[in-house]
Amino acid sequence: MLDEKAAVRISRFLSLVLRHQPEAVGLVLDEGGWVDVDRLIAACAAKGRRFSRADLDHVVATNSKKRFAYSADGRRIRASQGHSVAVELGLEPAAPPDVLYHGTAAATLPLILRDGLRPMARQHVHLSVDVATAVRVGSRHGRPVVLAVDAAGLAAAGHVFRVSANGVWLTDAVPPDRLRPLPRD
Repeated sequence: MLDEKAAVRISRFLSLVLRHQPEAVGLVLDEGGWVDVDRLIAACAAKGRRFSRADLDHVVATNSKKRFAYSADGRRIRASQGHSVAVELGLEPAAPPDVLYHGTAAATLPLILRDGLRPMARQHVHLSVDVATAVRVGSRHGRPVVLAVDAAGLAAAGHVFRVSANGVWLTDAVPPDRLRPLPRD
């Protein structure tokens, strides 16, 4: 069984490989972001990042953000969302809740209020269903700020939303007039 530190190291490395740089281990993701599990394990081992299928199973099952998913037959794996490489996750459009949330660092707030939310280096803007998750996301880069997103208004205006396997809501962009900073406690 993996200890927590080893599981975090593997998870971070998998995020790099399955979301951003599959070429770092000599892999190419298919159009849906999938890669064969055995090829992933072998490619990572060839680059000095050794882990077993049992280790991988542990990381997938215990990752608190459910960042990774196996195919139905268990032979392939992919990141649930957050890709900077072009993939088509095959997620169907879904009706969002009336309000979604986006966590960011306080330093980015003026730019976001001017330009709205854009995917930046990723394929989609990521939104959460609860404030607590948005606070955790915003805390990664400094003092967090949470923005309420008028998801119902955006959907009514024709914006498309999708929800990933791990519950993260995805959309192409959010204009500034659909954002409202929440007061800090």
